[in-house]
Amino acid sequence: MSNYLTTKAETENYIIARTPLIIISSSERERCERLLTSIASERQIEMYYYTDAKQVTVLGKPQQSMDVKNDPLQFIADMFRKKQRTTFVYGDVRRISDDTIYSRDLINVLYLAKESSSTLILITDDRVFSRIAQFGMIVKLDLPHLNERYEQIQNFVKQYQARFNIDWQKADMMRAANLLRGFTEIQIDNILSNEIVTSEGLYVKNIHRLTSQKSRLYAPVSAVSEIEVDDRLVISGLENLKSWLEEKKKIFFASDEELNLYGLTPPKGILLVGVPGCGKSFSAKMIAKEWELPLFRFDIGAVYDKWMGESERKMEEALQFIDNVSPCILWIDEIEKSLSAADGSNDTSQRILGKFLFWLQESKSRVFMTATANDITRLPAELFRKGRFSETFFVDLPAAGERRTAIEQYTSRCLHIKLSPQHMEELLTLSKDFSFAEIEYAVKEAAYRLMVYGKEAVSMKTIRECFSSVVPVSKSNFEKIKIIRDWGRKRAVSAQRTEGDEN
Repeated sequence: MSNYLTTKAETENYIIARTPLIIISSSERERCERLLTSIASERQIEMYYYTDAKQVTVLGKPQQSMDVKNDPLQFIADMFRKKQRTTFVYGDVRRISDDTIYSRDLINVLYLAKESSSTLILITDDRVFSRIAQFGMIVKLDLPHLNERYEQIQNFVKQYQARFNIDWQKADMMRAANLLRGFTEIQIDNILSNEIVTSEGLYVKNIHRLTSQKSRLYAPVSAVSEIEVDDRLVISGLENLKSWLEEKKKIFFASDEELNLYGLTPPKGILLVGVPGCGKSFSAKMIAKEWELPLFRFDIGAVYDKWMGESERKMEEALQFIDNVSPCILWIDEIEKSLSAADGSNDTSQRILGKFLFWLQESKSRVFMTATANDITRLPAELFRKGRFSETFFVDLPAAGERRTAIEQYTSRCLHIKLSPQHMEELLTLSKDFSFAEIEYAVKEAAYRLMVYGKEAVSMKTIRECFSSVVPVSKSNFEKIKIIRDWGRKRAVSAQRTEGDEN
């Protein structure tokens, strides 16, 4: 059962039981109005409704209206005095989170509601003062459920399909409904309207753009930034990781009903550990591209502040922002540099780590986190608890086949040449123990010369020289790389199809 139907059933029961106060916790007033109008119609209840704009109307009968001359609370109090078993909905509630004159006046009205067996329904997303809350029950109306979003999209398509080109089928509308998770009904309508006008229709090829507007709806936070992903991005190797991601993609986009059927939750994300320059950071961009989701980079180090309590506040703001913009891919680069400090005695660092780990374990948002680490030994042990990452992958130095693919890609794109088998074998030998980043660097060094001096200045000899001049990190920092490789090969899943280097 969707939250909308659950909320409706709970609210209906509380009205029938003549609970003095019902608080519907929601920011979607129009949707609450529709829910209450439905109850009023089905149960034949006369339900009065106040808003600043329309004053007092009867739900389902907007033509019956009354003006409130002074304070609406006084108007409601008079109704409760004159008429038993009255149901009144207050749509424009002021702040009721603190002990104020307004809150005390509202409490007096609630005493009258109790005495007259009446019910006051408040629509608000504000925190409720404890003395007010004790009079009744709080029901929470969540944002539209998947089926509600799907139905809304269906209705939108029916409304505009005669005027615009729309190639969305049922499966496409369901995908759009998944992507629009976390939006209100009004926001969904606005996004669809903007897309249909901008693209002069609704096209399957543009569905992924629906989520690109999400970050604009929320105030930005300094620790989280959106990263643009190049459509031409190609990642060499990492075939095991790619296969795993292809499988988990289906689960990530599955409906809540499907997941609940098997007792599953969406995959949380991955921790990529391994040798620097071998594609860990690019993997986050690859996932965002393949899954057609926005990519956000979370700089945990940016939440730390010298003022007491500010670091915790910034962390909460960042995590709230990430939840708001889901579904998305979250990238945390070199996570050990941000979290290793929390393994010490600093209280602030410990609290930041605690908040992050709790969110990682308990968040229900569709956020797929891709965290990278070069030095796994600096990470706190709590991070490896099952349920916080779906899997830990080890990214080793590329094997010969992976280096071959990378050399082909870079020489084709940067030098506009196709290497002969003999020349390819030479470069494979020269690039032994190279990372992908070092292969890219060597080829681009030749490309710089090509751009400046022309084709005559670049030969196979030049390319060999560029490769020979590179001292790979596997040699310049041999001891550290050996520790990383030994740890990864024993304690993580290989991201490559075959581990190590066969040449």
